[in-house]
Amino acid sequence: MQGLEHGRFVELKDGIKLFVRDVAPEGAVRGAPILCLHGLTRNSKDFEDVLPRFAAAGRRALALDVRGRGLSDRDPEPMRYNPMTYASDVLFVLDALGVDKAAFVGTSMGGIISMIVAATAPQRIERIVLNDVGPALDPAGIARIAGYVGKSQPVVTWDDAADAIWRINGVAFPDAPPSFFNRMARRTFCQGDDGALALDYDPEIAAPFRSAGGAAPADMWPLYEALKPIPALVIRGALSDLLSPDIVAQMKQRKPDLESVEVPRVGHAPMLDEPAAWAALAKFLGLLAV
Repeated sequence: MQGLEHGRFVELKDGIKLFVRDVAPEGAVRGAPILCLHGLTRNSKDFEDVLPRFAAAGRRALALDVRGRGLSDRDPEPMRYNPMTYASDVLFVLDALGVDKAAFVGTSMGGIISMIVAATAPQRIERIVLNDVGPALDPAGIARIAGYVGKSQPVVTWDDAADAIWRINGVAFPDAPPSFFNRMARRTFCQGDDGALALDYDPEIAAPFRSAGGAAPADMWPLYEALKPIPALVIRGALSDLLSPDIVAQMKQRKPDLESVEVPRVGHAPMLDEPAAWAALAKFLGLLAV
């Protein structure tokens, strides 16, 4: 139950309870709340390092466990595991938390959710950060994700879990020490009351993915068009196999004021605490030095 001291549950209309980390700003409020949305198989623990930094800069810091992940309920109807549902959930959660407008920070799937919100409720987004994702996705990255989502070899110890994480993510973080993968394992797996380790998400989140034959999402460029009046930053891992330099170039062509940064020696997806990523993020969000 890590993080419960800084979070709460919100019950949706369909009875699903979602967990959201909620860290109060330190001192005077210095801007809109910041909402962080994680990737497909991830959860809000991915933001446990940056949330305190946001709060220290005077910003309310939020991070949602999307349905089926982390401490949020699993959905008995797997086909509801899709970005349109998640975007609706996000708006419901913001209403429940009394947040009219927030800065969105979306990693991978979280960025797709953010673009959907921008297209359906643009008044709720103060500015947007797309972390290693765009309106088109490289087929190589899609194929890699299809190879592991919803699948896992049994792991017995935390060392086993760290090794499993390294085998999947080692290519994306070639310079990371073993401690990085040990920590990532504890963000990816959970431990039951019986001590057994399991992935911290419902394997059935893969059901819509399987139904689509592992294909990339439908054309998302219309969603991206909704970002034209919204300040936006795209962060790309230099080794990313999901967001190519060509896609970033097309994004800039369609939105000339798009800010961008490339994080060296990191693939999909930056953790946002890398020096290059954090510097760009802090500047874009108008944070004080923290």
